[in-house]
Amino acid sequence: MNTTFERDLEAKGFIDVDINPTIDLIAEINRLKKEKNAVILAHYYQESEIQDIADYIGDSLGLSQQAAKTDADVIVFAGVHFMAETAKILSPTKKVLLPDLKAGCSLSDSCPPHLFAKFKEQYPDHLVITYVNCTAELKALSDIVCTSSNAVQIVESLPIDQKIIFGPDRNLGAYVKKKTGRDLVLWNGACMVHEIFSQDKIDALHTAYPDAKFIAHPECEDHILAKADYIGSTSGMLKFTIEDSSQTYIVATESGILHQMQKASPTKTFIPAPPNNMCACNDCPHMKLNTLEKLYNCLYYEQPEISLAEDVIIRAQKPIERMLEISAQLGL
Repeated sequence: MNTTFERDLEAKGFIDVDINPTIDLIAEINRLKKEKNAVILAHYYQESEIQDIADYIGDSLGLSQQAAKTDADVIVFAGVHFMAETAKILSPTKKVLLPDLKAGCSLSDSCPPHLFAKFKEQYPDHLVITYVNCTAELKALSDIVCTSSNAVQIVESLPIDQKIIFGPDRNLGAYVKKKTGRDLVLWNGACMVHEIFSQDKIDALHTAYPDAKFIAHPECEDHILAKADYIGSTSGMLKFTIEDSSQTYIVATESGILHQMQKASPTKTFIPAPPNNMCACNDCPHMKLNTLEKLYNCLYYEQPEISLAEDVIIRAQKPIERMLEISAQLGL
């Protein structure tokens, strides 16, 4: 690899090469996709211009499953680091690229695998369920992986006397605990995006828009979820707004999803639930590190690439496969 690129990746996390300002970035990205037999996956929380150029748009696990089904040689994951790792776990023979290696995740970072391993040792008779929003190493320490859309059903599918550790998101864990009545041992992790919604500002929006429905992601804190008309995963929230008859929604999750909601229901109004700071909406700073320029350079130079140790891939595949088996049995 070019030593300049190596320095860029180590210091900046992305290929920092000037791009000819006269080129049509979107046209060039589409050309490179064909030339390299590549697909672009974009999470719902990406900037709208990245969503619009993607081959697949969705939540983290759904995107990785789509990638595994394609015959592409190269996967460009416009998301955050753990999502690209999941794609590599499910497609170990494919080249997986991430436009910016520093696109991390506050939730993933809140659960260092070496500390979780020690935590796990305190509960030797517990089965470990981890939310898919975690590192490959944490998945490798797990028995079953879950998503926000199937976590409740996964827990309910287990024997009533089965002791369970749930991590890394304490809010999703508390929601599952409340819905199932099961006594889960929770790791104390959280997503910064879903923990800073302002109840006072949401109440003020309800006053301004009395007919609006309030929908929220289960990673939100309990006092936020308590007032929600609908609680669901990112894809679940999108589906709800398409099928529901209301015309106005206050949306408590990362604001990037509003682009797909508006595209799917152009006559409806979508209002981002505001955080407890000076911003009008709640953006994930990690998700927003990806840009069209970084995506172009990533695809052009095929860097930065995600690599995982073979033993980590093998161990991390097992809990994901277990989740998929249970989900298939339940018809999810």
